[in-house]
Amino acid sequence: MNDAMQQLPTTPPKGTADWFPEEFKIRKYIFDTWRKVCLSYGFEEYLGPLVESIDIWKAKSGEDVGGSELTQITNRDGNLDGLAIRPEMTPTVTRMVSRIWKETDKPVKWFSIANFYRNEKPQKWRNREFWQLNADIFGEESLNADIETLTLSLELMRAFNAPKGSYVLKLNHRELINGFFEIVLEINDNTKRVDLMRLLDKYEKLKKEVFNEQLEKLGIGDYEVIHDFMSAKTLTELKEKFVSLAGSSSFQDFEIIVWTLEKLGYEWEIEFSWNLIRGFDYYDGVIFEMFDTNKNNSRALFGGGRYNGLADIFGVKEGIPAVGFAPGDETMKLFLEGHGMLEDIANTHEEKYFLPLLEEEWYQEIQQIAAILRLEWKNVNLWLSPKKLGKALKYADKNNYSHVVIFGEQEKQEWIYVVKNLKEGSEEKIKI
Repeated sequence: MNDAMQQLPTTPPKGTADWFPEEFKIRKYIFDTWRKVCLSYGFEEYLGPLVESIDIWKAKSGEDVGGSELTQITNRDGNLDGLAIRPEMTPTVTRMVSRIWKETDKPVKWFSIANFYRNEKPQKWRNREFWQLNADIFGEESLNADIETLTLSLELMRAFNAPKGSYVLKLNHRELINGFFEIVLEINDNTKRVDLMRLLDKYEKLKKEVFNEQLEKLGIGDYEVIHDFMSAKTLTELKEKFVSLAGSSSFQDFEIIVWTLEKLGYEWEIEFSWNLIRGFDYYDGVIFEMFDTNKNNSRALFGGGRYNGLADIFGVKEGIPAVGFAPGDETMKLFLEGHGMLEDIANTHEEKYFLPLLEEEWYQEIQQIAAILRLEWKNVNLWLSPKKLGKALKYADKNNYSHVVIFGEQEKQEWIYVVKNLKEGSEEKIKI
């Protein structure tokens, strides 16, 4: 290397991560589990572009994701191109569905597993670059679509064999909150509603006195009424406290959703959370977040909800009813680690075949053997430099190979190869 040449770092850019083979094995396990469950629900897989028009993010993604967290693209002249790297998938998939809406069969049930980038401060549970599952149902207004989405999210957790009590699905309803503002608090100003909605999102993080001060700044003096609403633990309690609210359609819809989930056997996995708001501006119905109950990782694993009004930015006049959710890879990994659920994954022995080259002049023959095994879709690693058999066996054991394929002097004379099963201790002679 030229002394004047700058030595480049081996570490990845800030907020990103290298996935070496062992780490990738964990991510693949997470992705494969997601894919398996979504396919079992009849969802079809899709993928959108890495970049989109900046306008779709600014229109509906909220002030953070659609603003400061966006990474814009410059063209060859160094000027902004009106494009940004995707920070989430919902606007993209809504655009795609809007494009084919008139001619496609309904409902549309799609999922994707893709990477995203947000220009935010890296945290323990979140890099700037991250991967997400996005699962959405378009074209179905009935509560059955909400219930299908919620059961899918719960079955994702069950598919990892998560222990009972290790997670909880917290539920709320945006229209129910708006109904409380309108019917009980008599707030009709939309700007004030939005500001109050964002304040409620911080309810558990603020001291009561600070929360009340913020209410006062918004011109809201019904402190205790709001505290009564936020402290309700069940729908029955909420109904008793606010009879007028219980008569609203949003309350009744929410009640049906909860009752159905309980009847389907998910009672212990769900709870209400009136301060659950979610940051995206496009949600307009049921909203939810899955939480880890581990005290060392007590945070949201993922969330989602109903967003019927998003397609209007793409000119679909009749609107497209939609509901979906999006788990992230990092939070899911932390959940699995926190509950000791990755040990078996790390120790899993895949069906991997190791084919050592024992003599240089036998390279052509072992290439032929490798081709035979690969025609059967075997995972075959062929050593490219000659080494002794003992060293080859130690290598295979150290790297968790399930089989070693031996082609030595005796095998060459008989024109065979030997497949040694390291897990069972058996071996099989096969004619070439």
